[in-house]
Amino acid sequence: MPDPACLDSRQRSRFLDEIEGQTFDLLVIGGGITGAGVAREATLRGLSVALVEASDFASGTSGRSSKLIHGGLRYLAMGDVNLVRETALERKRLRRLVPHLAEPRWMLAPARSRAGLMKFRAAITLYEKLGAVTQPDRHRNWHEDDLREHEPLLDRSAYAHACAFREYLTDDARLVIANLRAATRDGALALNYLRVEAIRHESQRAVGVSAACTTSGRKVEIRAKSIINAAGPWVEELMALDAGPPLRRRLHLSKGVHIVVDRERLPVRNLVIMGTEDKRSIFAIARGPSVYIGTTDTSYSGEAKIWPTIERADVEYLLKPIAKTFACDPIRPDEIVAAWSGLRPLIADADKAAHEISRRDEIWVGGSGIVTIAGGKLTGYRRMAEDVVDRALEAAPALSPRACVGEEKPLPGGDFDGDLDALARPLMLQHGQNEARAHRLVRLYGSEAEQVTSLGRETVVAGGDIIRGEISWAIEREAAAGLEDILYRRTRAALYHASECEALLEPVSKQLQSALDWSEDRRTSEVASMRDRLRLDLAFRDAAPEDAHD
Repeated sequence: MPDPACLDSRQRSRFLDEIEGQTFDLLVIGGGITGAGVAREATLRGLSVALVEASDFASGTSGRSSKLIHGGLRYLAMGDVNLVRETALERKRLRRLVPHLAEPRWMLAPARSRAGLMKFRAAITLYEKLGAVTQPDRHRNWHEDDLREHEPLLDRSAYAHACAFREYLTDDARLVIANLRAATRDGALALNYLRVEAIRHESQRAVGVSAACTTSGRKVEIRAKSIINAAGPWVEELMALDAGPPLRRRLHLSKGVHIVVDRERLPVRNLVIMGTEDKRSIFAIARGPSVYIGTTDTSYSGEAKIWPTIERADVEYLLKPIAKTFACDPIRPDEIVAAWSGLRPLIADADKAAHEISRRDEIWVGGSGIVTIAGGKLTGYRRMAEDVVDRALEAAPALSPRACVGEEKPLPGGDFDGDLDALARPLMLQHGQNEARAHRLVRLYGSEAEQVTSLGRETVVAGGDIIRGEISWAIEREAAAGLEDILYRRTRAALYHASECEALLEPVSKQLQSALDWSEDRRTSEVASMRDRLRLDLAFRDAAPEDAHD
């Protein structure tokens, strides 16, 4: 069983002492999915590991994706057959290890004609062969009667056919947390809000870092035999700390925006592909009481930010295909209830626009021995982690891992057979949760949902979906250190339960205050900051309409 204290925000001071008191085999910089995967892979090989993240875990790219575990059908058209094969196969591996975060869902590719349907079938058949998809999960051809039953909102006057194929829905931020908890279960130390300020060298080799705790101001020195730079959009900033400017730009940052509407307004049942005016594909994805639409894919210049601005043009670009795909009135910007944006660190290709660039990853080893990983896809994070640890071992011969023993253990919450309905049943029968709340809990926490519920089964807000136990669990097991951590990245309330979010601010902040010994000034500051953040997410609603999307 995982150590309950391994990511306990109440013990942060002790963890800072521990991270400064030893020399680690591996120091991972970056607490997104790549860094979390590397930490888990390294601990599986018996290495001692520390991981540091400048902000909260999954606060950057890894909390802002389309939340799909998929091979990327569109990458076949780009010629990335190997990428598609690797990631399609990886889906099956993740399904075994973390079934609640790799949930099979039907994705629809609508077709205007039978000829168009046959075109989709040919591509999807190849896709399924590359991913070794078994018979029960192979694609199905839906025609008018099928669509009336399974996706009645689809405009059948425009799309009389659809090819339905399996993709997996995930929760990206919670996948990061699950990997971190697996790593700490096996001995790693992981600290968020610990910003690297300098790289320490001995005989021209990187041997550690100086870092600052952004919650307390405390400075710590961390030593390691090998350092891995997995900072996502910020990897070049870390490289500059190591080698100093100037550096050749290796990244092309791309901004991806998603918008959220109430499911009552857009009652989509599946994952539906929509075509845009510039011939891209975006998704409408049903998630609990919400449907989210995304993503944009536009080049981003300037300094990397955790919260890239959502422009009115981004929103209008995502809204346009809806009325052309579904039999509904056009959705107005003021009907959007939540939104998120993030930056993808793509490997630069000077001849291509952001949406044309391959999602391949690359590993670079610097002169000081620091191993940097950039690019890649959420679905392929485990294979990337294996490659990075291999390169770190090559670059640091002093490391001596032990061989893995036995089968891989499921990630925390993943030790069940994948039947979410069976997992939800005790929450309804024994813990008084309604059906929607029980299914939400098992999709977030898997087999640990009952443990979460046992910490507090009552809802934080009367008639709401977030329960008290989730707040305690986030603080004591998942390193949540603030209101934003809990509402955006642990419970996901800010994304999928927007109508409840304002009412959550006061009671959740008071629970945090009690657990973390905050002053009243700190608590009210957290509430004010969260209100500002929620307002900025939707600031585009007050902006002037745009004519085009860049």
